[in-house]
Amino acid sequence: MNMIVAADKKNGIGYKGKLLVTIPFDQQLFRKETIGKVVVMGRKTLESLPGGRVLEGRTNIVLTRNKNYKCKGAVICHSVEAVLEEIKKYRSEDVYIIGGESVYQAFMPYADRIHLTRIDYVYEADTFFPEISPNEWSLTDVSDEQTYFDLIYDFRCYERKQK
Repeated sequence: MNMIVAADKKNGIGYKGKLLVTIPFDQQLFRKETIGKVVVMGRKTLESLPGGRVLEGRTNIVLTRNKNYKCKGAVICHSVEAVLEEIKKYRSEDVYIIGGESVYQAFMPYADRIHLTRIDYVYEADTFFPEISPNEWSLTDVSDEQTYFDLIYDFRCYERKQK
């Protein structure tokens, strides 16, 4: 299972229900990485997407405690265990956890790979990605430094260490 996230230097990922920053190349990579795959997200993340609609061309799984929640085009699960059962239908490498904070925290123990866009800036944030422990994760790839106007960022890949 993969996680895919853009985070600032302090692991901030969002503020007041919105992404901290929109970087077109990061969005292109997200689309390329997840198209035709399975994306798992929380209800708030779904509702923050354009039009509050599912991501086209992907299997969308939404985790929510609200038993009455409905969303056209999404598989609704009400527990981490229910999501884990649902994703057994797919190859692990085709599953991407896409947020938000509590969903990243819940699935961190199950992830094998983290695709991180590290933004070299600290934003005001109220949602965060969990710490990536060097005891559990190895940095296996880092892109060249990228820029978007005056913003500097890079793409990193972490792999879970074998026990």
